[in-house]
Amino acid sequence: MSTLIKAFLLLAVMVCISQAQLKQSGQQCLCHRVRNLNGMKTDIKDIQIYPATIFCNKVEIVVTLNSGLRYCLNPEQRNVKRLLTKIMDKKQKTTSSPVEPSTAAM
Repeated sequence: MSTLIKAFLLLAVMVCISQAQLKQSGQQCLCHRVRNLNGMKTDIKDIQIYPATIFCNKVEIVVTLNSGLRYCLNPEQRNVKRLLTKIMDKKQKTTSSPVEPSTAAM
């Protein structure tokens, strides 16, 4: 094969690879569909918040219920924001500042 054909084939392969990578960026999210929070606050066992990354360009909130079911919440919904604010407030209240050791003589 001539050098010109080899260079053209190499260029074509590089273009195909770069196009495939562009289509995949931001597409590796956990949540493909989101739900609205509707009255199941007492059934929530765990909440995991995944920030936006180079692999997924949106914030994802995954909720695990006591029954073991997992689903994604819509982070833009007002009820979800309220729930997260309430959880963060509880976490800050339960986390106390460190106590300095007592230097009293024994």
